Amino acid sequence: MRGGRWPANLATLANLLVGIGAVLYVLAGNPLWAMLLITSGVGFDGLDGFLARKAGLGPSRFGRIADSIADATTFGIAPAALLIVHTDHAELWRPLASLSWGVGILFAALSIARLVYFTLRGYQNPDFFGAPTPQSALALVVFTLFVGVPGFLGVYPTVLLGLAAVIAIVMVLPIPYPKIRRGHPIRLPLAVSGAALVVTLLPLQFHLARSSPFFLLAEAAGTVALAGVAIYYLVGPFTVPRAPPAAGDHP
Repeated sequence: MRGGRWPANLATLANLLVGIGAVLYVLAGNPLWAMLLITSGVGFDGLDGFLARKAGLGPSRFGRIADSIADATTFGIAPAALLIVHTDHAELWRPLASLSWGVGILFAALSIARLVYFTLRGYQNPDFFGAPTPQSALALVVFTLFVGVPGFLGVYPTVLLGLAAVIAIVMVLPIPYPKIRRGHPIRLPLAVSGAALVVTLLPLQFHLARSSPFFLLAEAAGTVALAGVAIYYLVGPFTVPRAPPAAGDHP
């Protein structure tokens, strides 16, 4: 049944609002809530496309622009804020303030550049070139959990900044990444990974002792989320169908 665009537009607005909320939480010194909001933004980003398709509507210019603005906030600016502002383990991050700003600005700038390209031309492609911004933001959240806050493996600022720079660059490299449609082979692992990340972040909001069962559950769920990120980045490009050779090309 065809319907209006307003349900999809509301999902886009929700994505924008959680992105703004994530930035505010970072500034308020609560990066764990910010990471939870970024993760929920991925859900809203997928929901707006689902609702538009369910309504039988093709992509509109306004929808693409609004979606890109929301994505730039939630998956570009909010993750950059995570890299720049550090109230946890401030003594370790303080000597790296300039580097944190540089990597944060790089992450936001390449996210926005990618979204501008998508708004103008990229939406026409059957798959992505470069890792999409939602997956990039999720990857940064997962790596932050392991080597930033709370630091499942310890707090290693230079490692996190190096990983963030790599994630940012992969967003604009001409590497094919799949759009996860129904029946795609890595759709289920990614769904499990997203659910695991929510399970990781919810108990961590209560600042649990590291020996507590819920903290150990969060750490185990985080490992599942990390595996999902690895599958998308390392396996995803190999699931993109190769374009058939143009007429006249030699094998």
